[in-house]
Amino acid sequence: MAENSVKLHYNVDASDFTVAGQASGAVKKVLKQLGFSADVIRRVAVAMYECEINMVIHADGGEIDVEITPEKIRMIHKDRGPGIKDIEKAMQEGYSTADEKVRELGFGAGMGLPNMKRYTDEMNISTELEKGTVVDMTVLVK
Repeated sequence: MAENSVKLHYNVDASDFTVAGQASGAVKKVLKQLGFSADVIRRVAVAMYECEINMVIHADGGEIDVEITPEKIRMIHKDRGPGIKDIEKAMQEGYSTADEKVRELGFGAGMGLPNMKRYTDEMNISTELEKGTVVDMTVLVK
């Protein structure tokens, strides 16, 4: 851990849309208090929210670790879901494996992973079927 960093940890409950977005909202508040620019805050909030929602929709919940330094914000999302069968396909805008119930709630449009990539400077996905997925994203402070 960097000497001048803030480290945060959040648990994400499975299938609970009422609390989905709480972690990204809390990080957004911390970033505002620390004086980060509106652009950096927006990029982090969008990427985190998309990933957090994916954890609720597709996985059995998980954990988020965030490290904030003056140079970057790193977000590591670890879930206990089924894994991503085809990452290349999942990265295509509009591709979704969300069921009809999730779509009726207004989620599952297939923009989650593409938006995470769009709003971050670095994104790595490691996944193992039936074990889970880790999405490691970084937003650089410019």
